[in-house]
Amino acid sequence: MVLVHIVLFKFRADIGDEIKQEFLSQIKTLKSLPCVKSQKLVVGGPSITSSIEKSKGFHYALMSYHEDQAALAEYQASSEHARVTGTYFIPYKEDLIRFDFETDQVDEALLGF
Repeated sequence: MVLVHIVLFKFRADIGDEIKQEFLSQIKTLKSLPCVKSQKLVVGGPSITSSIEKSKGFHYALMSYHEDQAALAEYQASSEHARVTGTYFIPYKEDLIRFDFETDQVDEALLGF
């Protein structure tokens, strides 16, 4: 089983591109945490969904993979995660959506595990 962690980030309207770019740069460093399975963590955006209204105004998405719920909890509790989110997102946040799920073991190969 692999646990998939998805987060959608929405910045306030008054937040400029410089802050958003620094956020992207910093959040990508979390892939080096040992609790991220095979260092697979992807961040992307802005949304290219058509029509853009379907994205509900969210700017960026993160998807990371973890061995199990304990590894995800370790990721969430890490000082690096707290530093990055606390410095580069929380002060500028409008909204956030988090969705975590466990994959079936037969689907792990589709994820490259």
